[in-house]
Amino acid sequence: MRKYFVTGLLILVPLAITLWVLNLIVSTMDQSLLLLPVAWRPSTLLGFDIPGLGTILTLVVIFLVGLATRNFVGNRVVLIWEQLLQRIPVFNTIYSSVKQVSDTLFSSSGNAFRKALLVQYPREGSWTIAFMTGVPGGDVRNHLIGDYVSVYVPTTPNPTSGFFLMVPRADAIELDMSVDAALKYIVSMGVVTPEFFDKTQIIDPKKTPSEPAQ
Repeated sequence: MRKYFVTGLLILVPLAITLWVLNLIVSTMDQSLLLLPVAWRPSTLLGFDIPGLGTILTLVVIFLVGLATRNFVGNRVVLIWEQLLQRIPVFNTIYSSVKQVSDTLFSSSGNAFRKALLVQYPREGSWTIAFMTGVPGGDVRNHLIGDYVSVYVPTTPNPTSGFFLMVPRADAIELDMSVDAALKYIVSMGVVTPEFFDKTQIIDPKKTPSEPAQ
């Protein structure tokens, strides 16, 4: 009886969590309909709401903004708009910081979260998975002797919170593991393990295997 119950949980729990996350995303994006005039909203025109319509509207707006800013005129408009925002006290500090982070994370030329690393944290002898985010900059570089890397150590099971560390490059082991596989490993608290292959068993093709004894 217990075996069947656990099997049912293993099937339904991931499905329920997936549906809950999707519902949260869709319901949040549907709030974009509130930006429309009341007379244009589906609830006014049709007498009822259409779930997901706001999500479609949000995606269309994002696509159109990206399309419009890819040409010369769009770039000039964005540049003038950002210069205007940077003149607003307090707002300019928050906007600049968020834009730098978003450019690093979402830009195709960015290098954030491109490598999964193995580092010792929170003490020597205790290892965890981290993601390389770059190298120390600013005045920090003047106080660090040697070659250092900047890493992000996510928490489990919520990887959106974590710790920012700067560690010697020699103390960070680069893993032959994709970022997606490493994130699954972290979120699952080590339950979903990436595929293992023993590097010590890899035969060097340049070496000729020894012939069996006669």
